[in-house]
Amino acid sequence: MSDALQLILEDADGTQLETSCTRFAVMWQGKEVWIQQVGNGQLMIGVDVAEGDTEYANLLLRPLATNLVSLELEMEPADDGADDDHVHGPDCNH
Repeated sequence: MSDALQLILEDADGTQLETSCTRFAVMWQGKEVWIQQVGNGQLMIGVDVAEGDTEYANLLLRPLATNLVSLELEMEPADDGADDDHVHGPDCNH
């Protein structure tokens, strides 16, 4: 199974652009909301962490039967800054 997500982007006049990527973000209420596949047909939706946050949320969307999905909210502890040399990139899953 490929990690690529097929995207269809549409502007205000209805023009569509099709592309693919491994993950993408939407800016919403000043936060980056990242969307990516995490294996087993699951889709993870996670929010970036701001300074001072103690937790961050990930939403996992799991396909079930036809027209059914399971949506689960997972709270994760925010990074305590112990790895100050870490550079965020497309493969770090942050």
